[in-house]
Amino acid sequence: MTIASLESLSFGLARTVEAATAAGHRLCLLTGDRGYYHHELTALPDGAALDVVDVDTTDLDAVRKVLTALPDLAGLINTTDTWSVPAADLAAELGLPGPDPASVRLLRNKARVREALHRVGLSRGSSTAVPDAVIAAARAGRTGLAALCPALVPPVVLKDSAGTSSRGVWIAHDEQELRAALVAAGAMELRGELFAEPYLAGPLYSAETLSWDGETRLLGVTSRHTSRTPAVREEAAAFPVALPTAELAAVEQRMAAVLAAVGHREGFAHIEFVQTAQGPELVEINRRIGGALIGEALCLALGTNVYEALVDAVLGRRPKLMDTLPGPRPGPAVAFVLVYADRPGVVEGFSGLDGLRTFPGPPRWYPVRVPGDEVPSVADQRGCTGMVLAEAPTAELAQHRAWSAATTVRAVLKTVLGP
Repeated sequence: MTIASLESLSFGLARTVEAATAAGHRLCLLTGDRGYYHHELTALPDGAALDVVDVDTTDLDAVRKVLTALPDLAGLINTTDTWSVPAADLAAELGLPGPDPASVRLLRNKARVREALHRVGLSRGSSTAVPDAVIAAARAGRTGLAALCPALVPPVVLKDSAGTSSRGVWIAHDEQELRAALVAAGAMELRGELFAEPYLAGPLYSAETLSWDGETRLLGVTSRHTSRTPAVREEAAAFPVALPTAELAAVEQRMAAVLAAVGHREGFAHIEFVQTAQGPELVEINRRIGGALIGEALCLALGTNVYEALVDAVLGRRPKLMDTLPGPRPGPAVAFVLVYADRPGVVEGFSGLDGLRTFPGPPRWYPVRVPGDEVPSVADQRGCTGMVLAEAPTAELAQHRAWSAATTVRAVLKTVLGP
């Protein structure tokens, strides 16, 4: 039988193939750009049970045609935000197991999620749409913008309601930063609508969870490090964070309540939150396994292929991982650091990779870009050219190892001559 995947995160495809094979299925990847999976496809052994179908995945009629032609289609995987709603709709249309499309639509809208949680007391603040008139006033250099939109009292966060990969997020600590953020938002083609929400003061984390039939288990907490404004891009992560027992229990209870409030009853969730002075406060919910190398970190730290739980859920059965979570962590703690290009351009190669073997860890390189790829911007995660991953007995030590090694790796960009 066949399990289809409508696109995928850039890392984790090889693990998914392994999990599908263990369940007795072939995996079929539908993609509009197989180059996006360069690392994962080259990592697969010869004869791996994977078929790749090149199709315009933004054309739902074309996707539907491919899916209906697959032999014995048993499930449809989606691990991305962009294709989450189409995948849920198609699974329901084809009679496949899958999440409630209404819940998926809610979770795809960050402003609606904030409003829903505020209504039930799980978010101290709500969301407020930013009118076009406020953006126009910012462009004109006006001051006192909060008079036009009371929610815009710094510090405040502006977001694209359907943004992904750290794009469409601006933090404004004062009036000057607010005007600059509004001008930048007005110049950007947003996937959704611009809205404002309260700024949360404290360190950023993400809860990695797995749910089935409304029951939620916390797999662990990942630390998240972001850059200073104005870029606000993700720089590093480490798993699992050694939170005090009571604090960890509070996080698990809070995240389970949050997921229940928005109707997420099955599968992975990656929930970003800030540990404020008053406790954990939601940043956003992604109804999928964490991006970048979080899936790999889970596999290594938990000593199992967690993508087997993804396959279980897609096939409509309770994931075994729900009942076999270990007590003491069997694997190492893991950290990874994102290596950004210094400027936009075309990748020619990388320096420092040969030296990684001299560092403790041992550090491993996961390329996001390959020679010939364009880096369109360095203001967000589009500027990431690869990641350095390292292991250690604790997340703190793993983070130190990954960071020290990553500082020696640099993307070499082609020099462009002429005007």
